[in-house]
Amino acid sequence: MHRSELTVDLGAFRRNVRRLLGALEGAELWAVVKANGYGHGAADVSRAALAEGASALCLATVAEALVLRLEFPGVRLIVMGPTTPDEVAAAREARLELTVVSDGEIPEGLPVHIKLDTGMGRWGLAELPGTPAHVVGLMTHFATADTDLGFAAEQLERFVAATAAHAHLTRHVANSAAALRLPSARLDAARCGLALYGLSPFGGDPAQEGLEPVLAWRSYLARVVRLAPGESTGYGRRFLADRERWIGVAPVGYADGFRRDLTGTEVLVLGERRRVVGTISMDAFAIELPHELPVGAPVTLLGEGLLAEEHARVAETITYELVTGVNSDPTRARRTTVDA
Repeated sequence: MHRSELTVDLGAFRRNVRRLLGALEGAELWAVVKANGYGHGAADVSRAALAEGASALCLATVAEALVLRLEFPGVRLIVMGPTTPDEVAAAREARLELTVVSDGEIPEGLPVHIKLDTGMGRWGLAELPGTPAHVVGLMTHFATADTDLGFAAEQLERFVAATAAHAHLTRHVANSAAALRLPSARLDAARCGLALYGLSPFGGDPAQEGLEPVLAWRSYLARVVRLAPGESTGYGRRFLADRERWIGVAPVGYADGFRRDLTGTEVLVLGERRRVVGTISMDAFAIELPHELPVGAPVTLLGEGLLAEEHARVAETITYELVTGVNSDPTRARRTTVDA
């Protein structure tokens, strides 16, 4: 086994696409594949999303979209983040769609979406300007669709009122959480990201939403060490043996995306849950074992029932941050795809 083995299950991804399409009840599904497909591989997941019925791909930057344009010459690619004047020419040549997120001139010569700020307080215009013919969509972004549907409903009401005279344009506001829990927000299209990858927008078990995790992450025990009472493992001696203890060392660390604040989380060793102990290093972390286990024993960091949502709770973060931080560079990891 490679020191850091990543497996992307495109079959699970496809089923998540179908789950969301069913929830949208006729609204278009636009697959959000920014940040290298949330760390899963943008080209692979884009291909699977389009094959299952997604009608557009959403990116954060022009640079991301230009890479995908080489793979998907005829597909709608929508850049949702801000763009500079220098990027507009390249976007026009590549037939991208851009988003206006702040006051200023509306780029010409390519399709444009206008974003309204209805309560996110980040990107978006306070009022809808004139809509030239090349404006094809109107959008906003929910601040609390995963935590406070009441405020999301207020944002939706503001958006619908502000865009009522432009119903001929594509209106899109729903993210994964709203697509699943706020039917009135589905409108013409929904921009779904997290749920496509089998991650719960609500921080719970994705199975409760009919979703399947797509990413599995595995390593192995590179060393097994017996600690005598008073001995320790890792920087700072954060784990001290109170009696004889067995420790396994996996050759993965924070440079691979297994963060320092995951001490205390659980991984699977030979299919059994075991606790991560001590300080997580750049290239290694320690696991408390029940007894001596063989070097080479498999370690599962994600998959086989071990959820990213569990790690997120330990690290007091969100699954978005965890999966986009997994390092798939071939010098650090081996990445494979399956279509099960």
